[in-house]
This record gives sequence, C-alpha cells and structure tokens, in this order.
Amino acid sequence: MSLFVTFEGIEGSGKSTHLRALAGALRAARRDVVETREPGGTAAGGAIRRLLLGPEAVPLVPLGELLLYCADRAQHVAEVIRPALRAGRVVLCDRFSDSTLAYQGYARGLDLDVVRALDARARDGVAPELTFLFDCPVAVGLARARARAGAGDRFERETADFHERVRAGFHALAGAEPDRFCVLDSTAPEAEVRARVLAEATRRLARAA
Repeated sequence: MSLFVTFEGIEGSGKSTHLRALAGALRAARRDVVETREPGGTAAGGAIRRLLLGPEAVPLVPLGELLLYCADRAQHVAEVIRPALRAGRVVLCDRFSDSTLAYQGYARGLDLDVVRALDARARDGVAPELTFLFDCPVAVGLARARARAGAGDRFERETADFHERVRAGFHALAGAEPDRFCVLDSTAPEAEVRARVLAEATRRLARAA
C-alpha cells in the first residue's frame, strides 16, 4: 500500500540520515520504497537545485526563490511522487511543502497565503500523510551543518536569526496539524530516534492497510 512520508527540519537536524535509515528498515520488511528529495528529485529538479543550492547559486529575491522551489515541486510530483503512490509504493521525501512555508514564508517573510496558494498549485493535490519534524536548537543544527565539507549552501550561510524563524515556522506548522506531524528531539541518541521513526511509520502503514 502507498504512503507519502516527508522529513523536515532545520539545517543539520538529521532528517536525511533518518530517511535513509527508515528506507533500509522498510526494504528489509519487504516494502517497496522510493527515496527522493526536494529540490532535485528529477532531472529538471537537479538543475534547479544547482541554481538554488549549488556552488553556482546566484542571489535571488525571495519571490524568485519561491517560484523555483514550486517549479521543482510541480515536476517532482508529476514525474516521481504521484506515479509512485499510484503504484502502491512508500515515498520518503527529504523536504516538501512544509519547508517552503517555513523557509520562504516564515523566514523570508513572504505572505503565507501567497506561499500556500503557489505550493497548492505545484503539488496538485498531493500531500503527505505523515511528516517527521526533526527538532534541535539552531546552534546545534548549524554546528552540524557547518562541520560538513564545503562552504555550505545559501541557507547554511544564513544568520542564526533566520534559522530561528525557520524553526519557529516548523513548530507553528506542526502545532496546526498534530495528526500529521511526528515531532522528534533530534539531539536524543540516534538509535532512539531511529526506533521512534520506524515505530511511527510502521503504525501508519498498518492503519493504511
């Protein structure tokens, strides 16, 4: 059976690590799993990702940034997510609409109604049934992110205040949809967080059966 699961959080929250771990656990349980990400889940999305996050990333006004994310999402939903769900697969996606609302809405200051409207058009009715929000203090997340190789992408180079707004945005979104969100303290031991992710995903799959 299909299930659309998204992984959200500030930079360095550990969401990508836990997505890979869940994918491995579900495959071991003989689930058909698709791992994907935004931006960059399609060939066109890869080009958009380079514009947004790669070494050649250029300065963008907030609206331009938002429109690129929505273009990536429209292609991603049409090419990857919707076909996989129709085929009964489990889709695990590293960032989706909530990141757009948190980063371009809450943190960049774009009108949330405008962000929601453009996002709704881009995702065309596709929405996650379960969202894991990996939460940690901004200082912890940024230290992890900036410890990785390279100069960091455009968001990793943003100020701590920017990331505090992102984190606050995620909390607001989770508070508005507690049935969809599973909020996890990503400063807890990795094995403990991994076990909680697997338990919740397994519970949702059983409920969808």
